[in-house]
Amino acid sequence: MTKVIIFDFDGTLADTIDILLSITNRLSVEFGFKSATKEELAQLSNLNSWQILMYSGISIFKFPLLIRKLKAELRSEIPNIHLFTGIKEVLLELKNSGFQLGIITSNSRENVWDSLEKNGLQDTFDFIYSGTTFGKHKVINRWLNKQNINPEQVVYVGDEIRDIEAAKKTKIKVIAVGWGFNSRSALAAHNPDFLIERPQELIGVINNLK
Repeated sequence: MTKVIIFDFDGTLADTIDILLSITNRLSVEFGFKSATKEELAQLSNLNSWQILMYSGISIFKFPLLIRKLKAELRSEIPNIHLFTGIKEVLLELKNSGFQLGIITSNSRENVWDSLEKNGLQDTFDFIYSGTTFGKHKVINRWLNKQNINPEQVVYVGDEIRDIEAAKKTKIKVIAVGWGFNSRSALAAHNPDFLIERPQELIGVINNLK
């Protein structure tokens, strides 16, 4: 029986893609990598994280600093960050149904908390953990071990290939969402347990997992 639902944040709950693109392009000169147009972003949506890094040309040694600056600049954009339409209602319904909800994200905990508070969801989540861009499975494993929870009782909801990969590494079910960064075809190619197109579909999928 599923007891815990873990969500990614950017591209899953919050529509931050355009904001992140704008910040990343501003930082491209400083860090020496290619900026991207919205048209190029559509092409990038078919790639995984490592392929995007190779395409951009950013040094792997500069990448950690870039991510720190990206999170810092994103903080000032919190007032402009909106949840995807229908997500808030779905989260409240899942919470009221007795599920434990959490967030494991590459974004900073402070950014996520401020955004949740702005949207009146600060009491909806039981935990928020921040991890590295390529180490989400490690954060999930630490959480599973700390809480002594059976992976079969957990499902992860995310919008990227790396979310599917992290869930598979930790042996938890994964629901991929088609409204975020990676394209539907790219997500489907990595065989998530479920692939949905609208937030409201989460309710039916989760209830069928009971």
